Amino acid sequence: MKIRIKGNSIRFRLTQSEVQQLSETGSINENTEFGNSIFQYQVKLAPTIQNLEAIYSNGNILMMVPEDDGKNWFHNDIVGFAHEMELPAGKKLHLLLEKDFTCLENRMEDQSDNYPNPKLQH
Repeated sequence: MKIRIKGNSIRFRLTQSEVQQLSETGSINENTEFGNSIFQYQVKLAPTIQNLEAIYSNGNILMMVPEDDGKNWFHNDIVGFAHEMELPAGKKLHLLLEKDFTCLENRMEDQSDNYPNPKLQH
């Protein structure tokens, strides 16, 4: 799972096996260790929401996905989900959760579990 954060925008990208795990078990999480501190980011299915939502607490970013969308995601061609979450004082947080496709250019990272990039297929 990868995250990209810029300003009030958070983007999570999941590999094929991560999307499958999310669909089958209802959650997926990763940790990044900083000495004595751990930064955790996770995605969970939530039965009571209609759109993506996110919470940040105690060094943890939790992105929640509507349960019906997440349970079926591994078995369909939907690339991802996006939502503008309302914040206090009229601000918004842009949330994006998407399948991770292989890059068009060679990268020095393991992409073996990424989805095939449609732009590379004939």
